[in-house]
Amino acid sequence: MKMFQPMFFTSIRNYSKEQFVKDLVAGIIVAIIALPLSVALALASGVGPEEGLYTAIVAGFLISFLGGSTVQIAGPTAAFAAIVAGIVAANGISGLAIATIMAGVLLVIMGFLKLGDLIRYIPNTITTGFTAGIAVTIAVGQVKDFCGLSYPAGTVAIETMDKLKAVIANFGTVNWWAVGVGLCCLLIQIVWPRFSKKIPASIIAVLFGILAVKLLKLPVNTIGDLYTVRSGLPVFHMPELSGSLLIKMLPNAVTIALLAAIESLLSCVVADQMVGSTHRPNTELIAQGIGNIGSALFGGIPATGAIARTAANIKNGGRTPVAGMVHALTLVLILVIFMPYVTWIPMPTIAAILFIVAYNMCQWRPFVKICKTETPLNVFILVITFVLTVVFNLVVAIVAGMIIALPGIIKENRKTIR
Repeated sequence: MKMFQPMFFTSIRNYSKEQFVKDLVAGIIVAIIALPLSVALALASGVGPEEGLYTAIVAGFLISFLGGSTVQIAGPTAAFAAIVAGIVAANGISGLAIATIMAGVLLVIMGFLKLGDLIRYIPNTITTGFTAGIAVTIAVGQVKDFCGLSYPAGTVAIETMDKLKAVIANFGTVNWWAVGVGLCCLLIQIVWPRFSKKIPASIIAVLFGILAVKLLKLPVNTIGDLYTVRSGLPVFHMPELSGSLLIKMLPNAVTIALLAAIESLLSCVVADQMVGSTHRPNTELIAQGIGNIGSALFGGIPATGAIARTAANIKNGGRTPVAGMVHALTLVLILVIFMPYVTWIPMPTIAAILFIVAYNMCQWRPFVKICKTETPLNVFILVITFVLTVVFNLVVAIVAGMIIALPGIIKENRKTIR
């Protein structure tokens, strides 16, 4: 099957000890970066912290091993947080598992149908619009924990606008100790990179948050106060399937598959530009599908290529899929040995980490550039995609954006499409 050619098997043909050392170091560093991000993104997705690590381990290993990129690092990403939280709230963990497995199957089918080649036809205005919209939804979702707010029983805060209303209605319950811890952790992440780029700023923020709350005995919620954390390896679990549930979860599966395809291939394109390589888009889609199926079967959440972690891998010398596999195996050791200490992390620290994630993915500079330089139609597509992502959801935003942009796409790519 020429269409399915994992880069791992190509990369190891002329593999050297020198490159293994570089991949080993890069994989360990990326795992350290991925630890707080995986925990934070899992909590933002409405699941426990261990589910984030399960995802980074299982999906991260499978996608590196079978993927179409030499340097892609996969795991839970911010783009999925709001979508996953909505699925979990409405259908529980089992519903999410079924939707993720179905999405994985769709991704595999997309790969074998060579649909990876078509992702490039999605206009930049749409990807910039929904990415900025997702960043806003993440930021809004973290205000509660950053400010230590308390909501009365029965408060519905699933969709972004519901969360915003709940924040406004309950802002009088703000915990200023939580705000103080959150602001300090936010400041650390802004300032620390000026002094050192070797140690991730998020790790320093986590250590500060733990020490501040523990030593000063501050009345601030930690992960352990709100969640039951399990240590140990992920366990295989097959969710119960039924025809009605499969039909019900199909729209969610399509959403996950579409977003995973777009984000993973965009990450591959960025990685190619950084290392001068060429990824195999259809192989990557098949690997993303297998990785998501594996993640769901072992208690994880949806995964895709993570641009920030992929860039960190490249900058630290990773050049083959071995680095991504080392990243996953390192997280296994962290999960087994250090997971109990994750309960000490304050919730404002998690919120501060996610504020930085949201800022980094918001793409405000490309957003402003498009508004200044593009045609009125493209600006309208950008804005409507952004607004619909925040007010409704990603599916509505992408469908609306594609419908508006379709005539232009056909006109611009008429010869290629033929």
